[in-house]
Amino acid sequence: MTAALAGLLGVALIGGLVLVGAGLRRRPPRPARRTSGSSWSSRLVALARGQGLRLAIGVVAGIGFAAVTGVAVMALVVPLAVVGLPILLSAPPNRDIQMLEVLDRWVRGLAATLPTGRSITDSIRASVRNAPELLAAPLALLVARLDERWTAPEALRAMADELDSPDADAILAALALAAERGGTGATATLHALADSIQDRLRAQREIDTERAKPRIVVRQVTVITVVVLAVALVFGREFFAPYGTPIGQVLLVSLLALYVASLLVMRRMTLPRRRDRILRSLR
Repeated sequence: MTAALAGLLGVALIGGLVLVGAGLRRRPPRPARRTSGSSWSSRLVALARGQGLRLAIGVVAGIGFAAVTGVAVMALVVPLAVVGLPILLSAPPNRDIQMLEVLDRWVRGLAATLPTGRSITDSIRASVRNAPELLAAPLALLVARLDERWTAPEALRAMADELDSPDADAILAALALAAERGGTGATATLHALADSIQDRLRAQREIDTERAKPRIVVRQVTVITVVVLAVALVFGREFFAPYGTPIGQVLLVSLLALYVASLLVMRRMTLPRRRDRILRSLR
């Protein structure tokens, strides 16, 4: 190992320790900023803040691995793998299941209060106190609109636009029709909707379980591949010596990029499909 390489490794080690210390240091939480949309730039900034410590560990590990194997590009590949692979191989959140769960709680609560003689709008106002977290803000805004003399169908349609869910559209459309009819048959309708939500929720969970199976297999294959590749690069340096050349490193990065692309395709295939809504804004 030359003196220049030793000095470079010393500087990298010190820099890595500084980054690790910065990641471990507690900072006061910053107030959340309200944005008009969920842009990719805001998502990347939030992701970078949450992955600071992992990135610091990856940088230190990447520099050390590059020094041991002689493949300089690993100083970049390892940090990206440490941060990116857990994201690519994790289960994506299923908003349909989350929405169905909160709608089931809300609808059953409404169905329990309607037989007491309350109207649809009164029951909705009363449900705000025990609303699930996902529905708390939209319901509060719905009540505010009703207080501002919006008609029940208009306020419910606006809430449907905010939730942006086909399952919520079915519930809110039924409530709008019941409100226009003065609540006639609303209790039976809500009980039927609650049973329908349960059936759909059961089906969605089964589908989500099936979608998770290929992710588990790919996760296992990826872990085995990474471990074998790391061991081979360390203990089989003579065999992998061509990857230490500039052209070899370009080929190595290209192969790794193709593998990452296949992971992206797999993740996209396992995402729930977007369904069309039945309620549309009139504005």
